[in-house]
Amino acid sequence: MKFIFLSILIFGTITMAQTSYPEINKKINEGNFSEAKKIIADKLNSEELSEIEIYDLRFQIERMERISKDFKITEKDVLKYIKRYYPNAGDKELKLWRDDGTLEYKVIDGDVRYFNRSHANLFRVNTEARNKKNEIDGKEIGEPTAFLFKHIPDVVETAGAGKKNLVKPVKMNLNYKVTVNKDAVPEGEIIRCWLPFPREGHSRQTDIKFISANVDEYIIADNNNLQRTIYMEKESKKGEPTIFNFEVSIKNYNEIAELHPSKIGQYDKAGKIYKNYTAERLPHIAFTEKVKNLSKKIIGDETNPYKKAKIIFEWISKNVPWAGAREYSTISSISDYCLTNGYGDCGIKALTFITLCRYNGIPAKWQSGWMLYPTRLNLHDWTEIYFEGVGWVPVDPDFGLTESDNDKVKYFYLGGIDAYRWIVNDGFSKPLFPSKIFPRSETVDFQRGEVEWRGGNLYFDKWDYHLDVKYD
Repeated sequence: MKFIFLSILIFGTITMAQTSYPEINKKINEGNFSEAKKIIADKLNSEELSEIEIYDLRFQIERMERISKDFKITEKDVLKYIKRYYPNAGDKELKLWRDDGTLEYKVIDGDVRYFNRSHANLFRVNTEARNKKNEIDGKEIGEPTAFLFKHIPDVVETAGAGKKNLVKPVKMNLNYKVTVNKDAVPEGEIIRCWLPFPREGHSRQTDIKFISANVDEYIIADNNNLQRTIYMEKESKKGEPTIFNFEVSIKNYNEIAELHPSKIGQYDKAGKIYKNYTAERLPHIAFTEKVKNLSKKIIGDETNPYKKAKIIFEWISKNVPWAGAREYSTISSISDYCLTNGYGDCGIKALTFITLCRYNGIPAKWQSGWMLYPTRLNLHDWTEIYFEGVGWVPVDPDFGLTESDNDKVKYFYLGGIDAYRWIVNDGFSKPLFPSKIFPRSETVDFQRGEVEWRGGNLYFDKWDYHLDVKYD
């Protein structure tokens, strides 16, 4: 293996969604972007600032651009979609849905702009609208639900028969590619690219074998990096896309833990695991009044860790519908966003589950990568929680309760997980290796990759990603 050695000054790779300047935060949160940009420009031009302060202020300008890209569609666009199901919908209905929070929008510099996926999300998160769509289109059973409907009972039966917690391994060959748009940077410039790479140290993800890369020199990050990467560089050529590609194989197991409330031990509250994984991690794991009030309502006087985790798991499964999400770098606090709006995608649900678990004294952490089902490939986030006497067990709050009369199938994703996962991350908002110079496109998760050149970060609209999977 050939390695690239870099000698560059790095002073920060993780950016916060808020600055230390309340007036700037207020302007951005209110959608007064022009005013916020003017305040930032004045500070950059007139004040003596540290490198970190300059870096963060410049990122706020970029963050406003990212928000604008996420909120591009107009009222006309929204109504065109909605009128498939509500032919007479107009201003009155739009206002009703905006006011109840099920039609996501922002007022940016005086213009009402809708989230790019808001019209489709309306029919996922608004009960009446969802029922209306189902009446017209019929209720869909999408993928991977149909695949898992058969797979999970088989896993539960196999695990029970053999009294094993790791069963039915699946060998997969992963071929991952990032393609940077032609002329995204000037000819002859070096493009730096970080791609997702499988993490080691998990009993359910084994036999990781690097096969090839389309460059001679690359760096595979040490497994101590909780967001693991393979790093490459290439010189741009005029009129041609720049392609970064590698291939790796993994062998993954389905995992299912035998969890009984009576067998869960008392936590060592002075221990490292308990202290680290029951703590806040601002801004996305924050013990807000919403978290405290909800916990009081649903947990009550329950003290058993498993029963508390089960209550939280059930609550999210029943009360937080899936919805396409904004880019995480544009959200000030992800768990608060979920509890305020009442919906979210897999990562939003995962961070909300982690937050509620930690507040209620259950060690919880982030895990993410890809779902690799033969019927569907996609980015995906889930969690792990820790029980004394058992250890870390997987939980997928997004997949939630499985429809079944068999409790082991119904609660499979509380302590169990299927084999069709590619684990890339065991933490969120962690530094990449080698370090990025410019702010990341995704400041929380890492699944698609990251790209930059000496002129700045290359955001997601400047490149694409693709994964092919072969199953042995």
